[in-house]
Amino acid sequence: MEKIIALCKRRGFIYPSSEIYGGITGIWDYGPLGVELKKNIKNEWWKTMVQLQDNIVGLDASIIMNPKVWVASGHTQSFIDPLVECKICHERFKQDAKLDIEKHENSHNDKKVEWTLPKKFNLLVEAYLGIVEKLKIFLRGEITQGVFVNFKNVVDSTRVKIPFGIAQIGKAFRNEITPGNFIFRTREFEQMEMEFFIEPDEKQAGIWFEYWKNLRIKWYKELGIKSENLRFRDHKEDEKAHYAKKACDIEYHSPFGWSELEGIHNRGDFDLSRHKILYKDNITEKEYYPWVIETSGGIDRSILFFLLDSYIFENNREYLKLNPKLAPIKAAVFPLLANKPELIKLAQEIYKDLKRYYIVSWDDRGNIGKRYAYQDEIGTPICITIDFDSINDNTVTLRDRDTTKQKRVSIKDIKKNIDEIFI
Repeated sequence: MEKIIALCKRRGFIYPSSEIYGGITGIWDYGPLGVELKKNIKNEWWKTMVQLQDNIVGLDASIIMNPKVWVASGHTQSFIDPLVECKICHERFKQDAKLDIEKHENSHNDKKVEWTLPKKFNLLVEAYLGIVEKLKIFLRGEITQGVFVNFKNVVDSTRVKIPFGIAQIGKAFRNEITPGNFIFRTREFEQMEMEFFIEPDEKQAGIWFEYWKNLRIKWYKELGIKSENLRFRDHKEDEKAHYAKKACDIEYHSPFGWSELEGIHNRGDFDLSRHKILYKDNITEKEYYPWVIETSGGIDRSILFFLLDSYIFENNREYLKLNPKLAPIKAAVFPLLANKPELIKLAQEIYKDLKRYYIVSWDDRGNIGKRYAYQDEIGTPICITIDFDSINDNTVTLRDRDTTKQKRVSIKDIKKNIDEIFI
């Protein structure tokens, strides 16, 4: 974790938010490489969950909604964590955060720590709108409700019919009591969710629940998470969310233990019945509250775990073995020497041509070895070196990040070679 955190700051993936003013706990900013990595993860998710599906459409709902939404959804009553408070220093922790509580008790050395009885604390972040009469609102604690309140709009304005899904990516906010483990638990975060609507039927719910579980874990594996670092864990009755009939987490074996990466939930008809939104089948004329099978993943957690699983340090070489589809920069272009106009001219032509298709880096600093080391560290799959032979025979050197092997290819075949790594 320490190496990943240091690399993220040093190379421009992730910075502490408003750091020059001391920062703010549980809030992070994404730098030049971080925004590219995040964009690539979102694009791959959207491709799998919307583009390649026949019955899923997209949505981008607002962060601020009428506060009645959160009353109807049960969040104002049920979106809570029980907290305990240390009687010595008055710091508060979630009652079930056993590891954090144990660390805190040890931090008081030989003093015996006593805790208050648990008190309920709502996780919704409050805000106010208006100039004279201020309306109390909430920043959404999950992006899901934007889908449910727009269910009828989507059905009426498109040709979808049950079974179908609505996918969404967006920011959510929570008054997390104990944010930590870098970007794993934060107060501002981004989610990628899909709500899949089905007829109210236990058998169908079970089939779709298993289908989405398996598709989602396959997605992580195909993009580079090691199989041994992933597992399913079913929720016990006493830990399920207030809306869940059934819940299962995809967990990742992190440096701080098995941790939730994505949740798959059978929400039943909880949400649409609370919002009083019925679905009418145009063929059977039957009306009912659809059940919902949900997939809900955190982008920030995905970023952290993709980085952890791709980080390699061996033989004094540090690099990120990111799947090329996720790599922030797809290729780097090097003129062998930065003071030779003929090399610069040809390298610039190649660089400008490739920029039409990918995010490409131009690097003419220092010697080639240091440039390779830098690009390896940020996960760039291919480096392209233009030397004096390039001027004579129109070939360049391609160097592979993972194997460090090099080969000469024709300038006209550069794009073809880069495209092959995405297959």
